[in-house]
Amino acid sequence: MPKVQNREYRAMPLLAPATNNRRFDTDFYVEGFATTFDDPYVLYEYDGIQYKEIIDRHALDGADLSDVIMQYDHCGRVFARTGRSNTLLIEPQERGLFMAADLSKTEQARSMHEDIAAGLVTKMSWAFTVQEDSYDRETHTRRILKIKKVYDVSAVSFPANPSTDISARSWLDGVIEAEQQERLAAQAVARRKQIIRILLEARR
Repeated sequence: MPKVQNREYRAMPLLAPATNNRRFDTDFYVEGFATTFDDPYVLYEYDGIQYKEIIDRHALDGADLSDVIMQYDHCGRVFARTGRSNTLLIEPQERGLFMAADLSKTEQARSMHEDIAAGLVTKMSWAFTVQEDSYDRETHTRRILKIKKVYDVSAVSFPANPSTDISARSWLDGVIEAEQQERLAAQAVARRKQIIRILLEARR
């Protein structure tokens, strides 16, 4: 799967056909949630520490949701699109970022619907850029406060692994390094205090 610099990729838990309350009048319909809000998930685990991430409920307020596309593995043919083609819906809801697609317009899109309906493709990934975030050192949790733009929602054979996401790892590596330096500094201070205590006791 190709990665674009500065874009972050996260896996959707489920992509599925739907039978009720369809957003498009088509037999080639799929829907799902790109993410849920205020719902922590493990982004990466290192040295026994789980680094988590939360998409804030208001992270998509004011985000650019124009011209979002649906692809396979973030590349190749476009199966659906927001805007003029009106075959893709991207909508922040109370639960999270909802998506629905009409996959009836091309043979390739209909073929993708068949794969989804047959249960061969059940996962998705979405691509976005972060405008603002925060980090809680006590819980090792990143909160994404504002998303600048959503680029695509892609059906994938294997969901993107956050540990191989260049943008996510770049952020995580900085956090992990900073926390390691803090721990090493704290350990050094503790060792110095211990040595001083031993020396003082030896002089008594």
